[in-house]
Amino acid sequence: MIWAPQLADHFVDLTEAAKDLAPTHFPSIIQSQTVNGKLVALPLFTDAPALYYRKDLLEKYGVAVPKTWSELAAGAKVIQDGERAAGKGDFHGFVWQGNAYEGLTCDALEWVKSHGGGQIVEPDGTISINNPNAVAALEQAKSWVGTISPQGVLAYQEEEARGVWQTGNAAFMRNWPYAYTLGNGNDSAVKDLFGVTTLPVGKEGDTSAATLGGWNVAVSKYSAHQEAAVSLAMYLAGPEAQKARALAESNLPTIVALYDDAEIGAAQPIIPQWKDVFLNAVPRPSAPTLGKYNEVSSKFWSAVHQTLSGNGTAAENLEMLEADLTELKGDAW
Repeated sequence: MIWAPQLADHFVDLTEAAKDLAPTHFPSIIQSQTVNGKLVALPLFTDAPALYYRKDLLEKYGVAVPKTWSELAAGAKVIQDGERAAGKGDFHGFVWQGNAYEGLTCDALEWVKSHGGGQIVEPDGTISINNPNAVAALEQAKSWVGTISPQGVLAYQEEEARGVWQTGNAAFMRNWPYAYTLGNGNDSAVKDLFGVTTLPVGKEGDTSAATLGGWNVAVSKYSAHQEAAVSLAMYLAGPEAQKARALAESNLPTIVALYDDAEIGAAQPIIPQWKDVFLNAVPRPSAPTLGKYNEVSSKFWSAVHQTLSGNGTAAENLEMLEADLTELKGDAW
């Protein structure tokens, strides 16, 4: 998902060839593969996280599926307190990815965007991260550490979070679609006990945000067979191939209409559940920052991890991050 824009100068512009196909895909995914008005890659299948929740425990404690992060925190505390009082001392309200790595960029982008705090760097290249909504988002996330989330969440990646969740020791989890099938495996303590929904928002009226992952296909401009390669890319990104991959491998399509396909829904019931997630998906800022994205992400997740760890406030760390990104940008990304 993040690589094609960084290699855009080496790829054929697919805008004209895909003028009819591109509008059938989720807009955010097409946006993520568009650089300076040129579509440099076509999506094959996609990935985005959701909020996993224990249906049985929400019912037991009278907690509604949360719409806002504050509702999630309140509900997680109620369930955590109740389960610990019942003898489950290792139970936690909410697990997620807090380690200092690309996964934290994904988590934190969701917090910031869902609070109305932008996308770190906007599609036009503007550095937007140092704003009050972003500060509020990170301070709220910091408040979870050591309360509804274990202190050790600051070292969690996806598998650590899933391990706690799948052993039945968490009420809520933020994770990618792969955890759905594993969570319903025969060795899972939460088999048939959980549901998924869109990630929460900062306040009513804000929009949910889920960071895009996924796989795309591009055509090298150095190819001696560009016309044939473009035709293949169009086929692989088209409805026939996407449906075949969905049915055979549970690959999540990027074509919106396939989420309402009866055959896919019957064979892969996980897929329709992710439609609303992708309608609100947000790309990481690799398209505007091009080859500097890895440094942008590293600086962002470092600032976030510092905040979550109590090393400076969100306001202080985002002010320093803005200065670092401005220096990195120079005259242009």
